[in-house]
Amino acid sequence: MDPAHAILFEPVKIGPVTAPNRFYQTPHATGLGWQRPQAGAALRGMKAEGGWGVVCTEYCSIHPTSDDSPHGFLTLWDDSDIAALALTADAIHAHGSLAGIELWHGGAHASNRMTRVPGIAPDVQPAMFHLPTTARAMDGSDIKVFRGWQRDAALRAKRAGFDIIYVYAGHDYLPFQFLSGRSNTRGDAYGGSLENRARLLREMIEDTKDAVGDTCAVAVRLAVDELHGPRGITSEGEGREVIEMLAELPDLWDVNIAGALGNDSKSARFSPEGFQEPYVAFVKSLTSKPVVSVGRFTSPETMVAQIKRGVQDFIGAARPSIADPFLPLKIREGRADEIRECIGCNMCRAANNEAVHLRCTQNPTIAEEWRQGWHPERIAVLPKRQKVLVVGAGPAGLEAVLALGRRGAEVTLAEKAGALGGRILRESTLPGLGTWIRVRDWRAHMIGKLDNVQVYPGSKMTAADIAEFGADHVVLATGSRWRRDGIGASGMLGLDFPKALIPDDIFAGAVVEGRVVIYDDEHYFMGGALAERLSAQGHAVCYVTPHATASSWTALTDEQGFVQTRLLKAGVEIVPLHTLVEQSPDAIRLACAYTGREVERPCGTLILVTGRIPVDDLYAPLVAMGVAVSRIGDCLQPSSIADAVYSAHRFARGFGGAVEPVLRREKPPLKGIL
Repeated sequence: MDPAHAILFEPVKIGPVTAPNRFYQTPHATGLGWQRPQAGAALRGMKAEGGWGVVCTEYCSIHPTSDDSPHGFLTLWDDSDIAALALTADAIHAHGSLAGIELWHGGAHASNRMTRVPGIAPDVQPAMFHLPTTARAMDGSDIKVFRGWQRDAALRAKRAGFDIIYVYAGHDYLPFQFLSGRSNTRGDAYGGSLENRARLLREMIEDTKDAVGDTCAVAVRLAVDELHGPRGITSEGEGREVIEMLAELPDLWDVNIAGALGNDSKSARFSPEGFQEPYVAFVKSLTSKPVVSVGRFTSPETMVAQIKRGVQDFIGAARPSIADPFLPLKIREGRADEIRECIGCNMCRAANNEAVHLRCTQNPTIAEEWRQGWHPERIAVLPKRQKVLVVGAGPAGLEAVLALGRRGAEVTLAEKAGALGGRILRESTLPGLGTWIRVRDWRAHMIGKLDNVQVYPGSKMTAADIAEFGADHVVLATGSRWRRDGIGASGMLGLDFPKALIPDDIFAGAVVEGRVVIYDDEHYFMGGALAERLSAQGHAVCYVTPHATASSWTALTDEQGFVQTRLLKAGVEIVPLHTLVEQSPDAIRLACAYTGREVERPCGTLILVTGRIPVDDLYAPLVAMGVAVSRIGDCLQPSSIADAVYSAHRFARGFGGAVEPVLRREKPPLKGIL
């Protein structure tokens, strides 16, 4: 271990328990929830194996009035939930780490779509997330009952074996709804003054400590700034006052920012490493209790600086612990160069928002620990050494080479360009996406450590060249190209845009003249990022989309609001709900997506961002020659970088197997059915 990093491995006392080091995996969603306890336990156990001193669950509902279906959440509604959660506590303890559980009530944030019971909130208010329902106001008896739910859930968590039990007052959930004057207009002892609005949080801490504080630490997760200015909780105002008021009550403060989950887990496109520090740095000066916060920490030097400067006592992490569950162990063993750094793309957040299990661009094994038996640091060696040629060094090709190389294959990588990286080389030059180059850098670095891998950039290969090479198996990772025919998500067919450019042209240095119109029918980052880049270069830009918002899919990565705000501030004209009909020499014709009413817009340069098609020209000739060949990544199915990396990793794991691997599913026992 580098002596400069030794401070990160000091034990820290948290009330009645002691963390073995300062690495703290803060609560984060996995999409696995109460329905998949074995998968959840395996995922958290992997974090503990990787050296995280504290490993916490995702949000765990304390009562059926807090139902977040269809999203994956845990439950401690009754004693029958204890055994399932004990699997997670045991998996964490198996590696000497502390197990934390985040007890949760969403208040007006809970949809209760599964339980169909009325939602509760400080006041009568519409349910959040634009659902056509209303949460009812809690009266005094409701509050008393609610406190009992928290206490009962804490006792069940203790029986399940957890060491740290949370009172969750962040992200606009029920205790925070009581705290904030924006959502609490009550006139009783739980409303009005800040002391009254903080009463429920104080009582929850006291109740939880009374129930389990003899052997379990009680943590409070608090949003110290909801980013709504003086109308809400701010780190300069009431957020600070709440910490002062309750400073010594909990055993640990887990502090962040709120307003929306996207603020707390802001992508790298819109925030640097450690971006929350200006909001949370004051907390340690007001309490003697340990403090943890997050900020997408990936650099050991930044981590050490956070501790030495007194910002926090632990290095809190959600996304970096997903990208590399073994980050702490690599630092301890002097292998910091091998850390698989989070790129801040928020594909993990997209998975949660889509109500599916976790995924990560950098770590294709996340959430596959139980389902497929994948380990992020170990992979089975091939029973027989094989000679494999991989063509293409984009994200899929690099992942395949690394995984196959680790399996013991004799791997050759041929890349027609002079540099490795494929699409990453282009996309990482877009505004805010510089961290994406880590996908290339980490894999290239780790490949360089393998003696059984040869890399040849600047090597364009024909089908004849590939056949002559004589590999036992050929893997095509030749990527994709953007479409020129305008076919996109809205299904535009057979139109001709002879003068239009595509993103590939822009990256190749095509000349852009006159007013630029970007037609985005793909809806992820590319259209908005190109609009931002060209606007910054001084072009007048009009962004057109059939959807209602710019880069609409980025709502799932919690970025859409930031994208639209930045484009508007840059002076980009956004024309939503229109499809592209025709291009003339100096104009385009658009049609309303609903009425079909057509309008004309001036246009000097039209850029189509609609869809991609595989570059698989080599595949059919190789098959005809009898070459054993497979396609992976965008060459098989154009998609996100995360999907390309996963495709390659799954191929490498299954390579040499006689049958297609089966995905295990967790199924409840069915009695009386044969």
